[in-house]
Amino acid sequence: MEFEIPKKVQKIDEDIERSNLKYHHKRVAVTKEFTFDAAHHLHCYEGKCKNLHGHTYKLILTISGFVDPVGISMDFGDIKNIYKEAIESRLDHRYLNEVLPDMNTTAENMIVWIWEEFDKKLKEYHWKEKGFRLEEIVLYETPTSYATLKREWMEHDESF
Repeated sequence: MEFEIPKKVQKIDEDIERSNLKYHHKRVAVTKEFTFDAAHHLHCYEGKCKNLHGHTYKLILTISGFVDPVGISMDFGDIKNIYKEAIESRLDHRYLNEVLPDMNTTAENMIVWIWEEFDKKLKEYHWKEKGFRLEEIVLYETPTSYATLKREWMEHDESF
């Protein structure tokens, strides 16, 4: 394959019409990753995690919606702003046992709290009424250990 430098940069309203920017009417998902550092310990656990220790958590958020007239669904910058307000400001460089509701600070418990807090912000900023919704969250506690939560699991109570 031969590579070429473009001879002309495409210009709006000259080379492409604004009405062509939105290519489809399908639901699509965008995903953004974040990291935060925090300390915690586990109660009623017989292993080394019963001791105070820390992690660099990796949080992967997937949000679906429909594209706007320009062809963008939810801007990555908007996802970042919601994350910073709802999650990072409350968990980064914090002692999780102190800042989270009364719970054992496992990834399995934390991921549900993160979902609820992020979802509240989607509603507060009117993203939900525009058709946007959380689809999946993955929370890595270590590079090889993580919890996953999907929309259908949050919408359907399967507890027993």
